[in-house]
Amino acid sequence: MRPWWGYDADRGMTERGEGTAGELARVVGLPGAILLGLGSIVGTGAFVSIGIAAGVAGPTVLVAIAVGALLATCNGLSSAQLAAAHPVSGGTYEYGYRFLSPSLGFSAGWMFLCAKSASAATAALGFAGYALDLFGITDTGWRVGLAVGAVGALTLLVVGGMARSNAANAAIVGFTLLVLTVFVLLGLPATLDRGPETLAGTFTGLGDFRSVLEASALMFVAYTGYGRIATLGEEVSAPRRTIPKAIIFTLLVSALLYIGVGTVAVGTVGSEELARLTAVTAAPLEEAARSFAGPALPVLLALGAITAMLGVLLNLLLGLSRVLLAMARRGDAPGTLSLVEDRTRSPRRAVFAVGAGIAAIALIGDVRITWSFSAFTVLIYYALTNLAALRLPSDARLFSRWISWAGLVGCLSLAFWVESGALIAGVALLVAGFVARRLFRREIEAP
Repeated sequence: MRPWWGYDADRGMTERGEGTAGELARVVGLPGAILLGLGSIVGTGAFVSIGIAAGVAGPTVLVAIAVGALLATCNGLSSAQLAAAHPVSGGTYEYGYRFLSPSLGFSAGWMFLCAKSASAATAALGFAGYALDLFGITDTGWRVGLAVGAVGALTLLVVGGMARSNAANAAIVGFTLLVLTVFVLLGLPATLDRGPETLAGTFTGLGDFRSVLEASALMFVAYTGYGRIATLGEEVSAPRRTIPKAIIFTLLVSALLYIGVGTVAVGTVGSEELARLTAVTAAPLEEAARSFAGPALPVLLALGAITAMLGVLLNLLLGLSRVLLAMARRGDAPGTLSLVEDRTRSPRRAVFAVGAGIAAIALIGDVRITWSFSAFTVLIYYALTNLAALRLPSDARLFSRWISWAGLVGCLSLAFWVESGALIAGVALLVAGFVARRLFRREIEAP
């Protein structure tokens, strides 16, 4: 018997058309998947999170960048083989249901929605910070309103379907990579000149174990945009070949770029000043550029940051709406959110719901709070990803089991080193999610 929500998760889509739980189109090839991953990563991570992590770990933030990259690689390979074996929308939410249990699957989906909604809000606030700084507007009261406006505009773009979103993302990613490359190359001479002083504590500060681990947790989040490739598994062509290649390439490029940007940013202005600029303006790289270049580079960097933040926001709207779509199909969210519009092949209602949630979180107005909360919840999500990967049968496994074990232990270890407020909020939201799920299902099952 077909489930009431019109989708059998083990058999695939059962209906198509306007007002149905329709099928998503496989329109994303390898280049598109790589661009989706890079568009989700190279934005908030480069332009905001390095400054946030520098405020926690000082110059050892460069070590935290590397630790975050190693952990992200383990998690990325686990995600890749799960997506190749089970290429449907929903990411670890679906993997949890299939390979673990309904409760753990729901936990993964709910944590993803919470984590990445907070990340998206951070991207929106970062966009607003760089935009205001570019135009010389010092009144931070404008930041929240501009961030909410950006969320609304991109929500309307994503509603238009994957093809339109892909075209916008390709342009954004290309420009962002160009800008960050120019920032690194032009900043290297100043880094070499000032580095003996500003980078002196990179390794000598490792004795502050807690700070390094907390910063690593914050930087790990900056890499997790590769998960958008997996959550869009239902829209990727030849997923068993495409998804692993796309994830590996995305992580390699991102790690090299973050190390370069972090070295120049800390090397030119110092970790303390970088952290202060992040807290005050949410536009630290633009201010760092002013310390070693003329007026042209800060303007170019601000434009790159603006487009990059919009790219991250765009890709998170795509990924979050697909997870919410999957949850609605299984009855863990209102069934009306599973509807896919026939003309655009877009889950319109899920997109609007996600956009509203991101806008609400952006009202907090503090990038440190939104990013720290995201760190704990996303680490729990990826711990469940690795746990699901360990349950894969041998014939579906692409990589050794030790990679998933390393990812699982790493995620659980770092999750409890984030600041206590974010940890408590994450646990509270997980409990609240299960309560809401129970009440919702009781209402559905009532005669």
